[in-house]
Amino acid sequence: MIKVSNIHKRFGDLEVLKGVSLEVGKGEIVSIVGASGAGKTTLLQIIGTLLPADGGEVEIAGTKLFGLNEKRTAEFRNRHIGFVFQFHNLLPEFSALENVMMPALIGGTKRKEAKQRAIELLEAVGLSERAEHKPAQLSGGEQQRVAIARALINRPSVVLADEPTGNLDTHNRDEIQRLLFEVREKFGQTIVMVTHDERLAEMADRKIVMSDGQIL
Repeated sequence: MIKVSNIHKRFGDLEVLKGVSLEVGKGEIVSIVGASGAGKTTLLQIIGTLLPADGGEVEIAGTKLFGLNEKRTAEFRNRHIGFVFQFHNLLPEFSALENVMMPALIGGTKRKEAKQRAIELLEAVGLSERAEHKPAQLSGGEQQRVAIARALINRPSVVLADEPTGNLDTHNRDEIQRLLFEVREKFGQTIVMVTHDERLAEMADRKIVMSDGQIL
């Protein structure tokens, strides 16, 4: 599902990624671990087309991403990649339902269909009764569940998660861990997650360790 080939990335004089290559199979859950500064988040952002690489190639579901223009890249990202961040990034003025709907509306889905799909996803993550609540009215764990539902709204091939449990207490961390694996079982997504949560990392099908811009 994901093929990363010889990725290089520099920020000024600092070489953050030094020829990283990896493959992730369809429906696989992979964790990426390593010390801060190892290049984990940079790699995840390049896979997700949020950050350009200085060299190499990323291929998702058979599409080579670096040859796409800006418009095509944005369309591919909207349709094929779902993101879950540590700090939710929910829009504060919109309800949970509206936040989940947003990527579908941006992608051109009709409002009625987007709403129905969002309702189903909020039910799947156990938040159907909180659909009309705004983010400030939700707990941290609930906000992260909304973010996971939002990541799934366009039925993406891949979900990329950056420290999905990093901002949560123990109870909510356990809930999000469980939910990520339920997502794979229900929807068949390929999931790549960067985490410092050793328990979550060990639960993955495969754990990749990075150090100093390379995979060990």
